[in-house]
Amino acid sequence: MGIKGSTMVEPLWQGLPPIDPSALSNSASCALAARYDAVKGARDFTRATLHGWDLSQLFDDVALVVSELVTNALRHALPGEDRESLGSRPQAGHGAGHGGGPMAVVEPAVRLHLMRWTSRLVCAVRDPSEVSPVTGDTALFPEFNGAAESGRGLYLVESFSDSWGWHPLAGTLRGKVVWALFQLPRGEG
Repeated sequence: MGIKGSTMVEPLWQGLPPIDPSALSNSASCALAARYDAVKGARDFTRATLHGWDLSQLFDDVALVVSELVTNALRHALPGEDRESLGSRPQAGHGAGHGGGPMAVVEPAVRLHLMRWTSRLVCAVRDPSEVSPVTGDTALFPEFNGAAESGRGLYLVESFSDSWGWHPLAGTLRGKVVWALFQLPRGEG
């Protein structure tokens, strides 16, 4: 499947200056376990990927956004049984309860994708929920305030990235992708 036809990046073209979808320079993805320490793994993966693409100077902003997107996916988008086991370590034979034996291949619930074009970097987190992400809104939720420990994640994503959005997956895939776009400084692509 070509990049333009991908369910992952199609909405990224909307409202943005046109780029040639075939100009995708690099992409990388990693599966993330349904554990909170997966957030650190996502940051480590992001650091290594950006370093390999000579974009290490973007790490702080991109890592903050990746951390927020992955945390949101783990906290709000996993089915109940996966969310309940977030703090636990994987058990031997994990996957057996999913219709297969100990060696059954199970699609990860959360996946991080990093995609680089000449002028843009996109980080996208896929999760199994079809529910749209919700920002903490003081008009709708008066209990939300700047000192709250949660509810600020998407505000941080909006503040540190050039744009962000989400879209449901299409075809046989279920869930959604929440993405954030970073314009690359000239000469960095």
